[in-house]
Amino acid sequence: MLEQVKDRLLSFGYVPKEEDESALLFSIRKVSREIQNDCNAASIPEGLLHIAVDRSVGEFLLAKKTFSPEGLDGIDLSAAVKELREGDVSVSFHLGDGSFTAEQRLDSFIRHLVDYGQAEFSAYRRIKW
Repeated sequence: MLEQVKDRLLSFGYVPKEEDESALLFSIRKVSREIQNDCNAASIPEGLLHIAVDRSVGEFLLAKKTFSPEGLDGIDLSAAVKELREGDVSVSFHLGDGSFTAEQRLDSFIRHLVDYGQAEFSAYRRIKW
């Protein structure tokens, strides 16, 4: 999953560095455990792997923004991301009047990634005995 997370980061304009690897692995383990615990599964169900990748990216970006924000210079949300829609839910990152700052758009984007896919967990949840 590490390579998928790195590829996803690249798609957002962030080039993973060698020193990011331990933080990436930590984020992947954290998200994997959360999904496994929520679903009561020994491993991440295949149908939730894409969610695990996005959530891992979100956890990594959140940590990076908190502890080393200058390292996120490659991510530009000024024009690329304005709104995400999934079913009847949408998240807007930019209003027509430009009232959101770049940092606010980044915060909204990270929040979306960290929370992404929670509703899909129920399809894979197993009953605990």
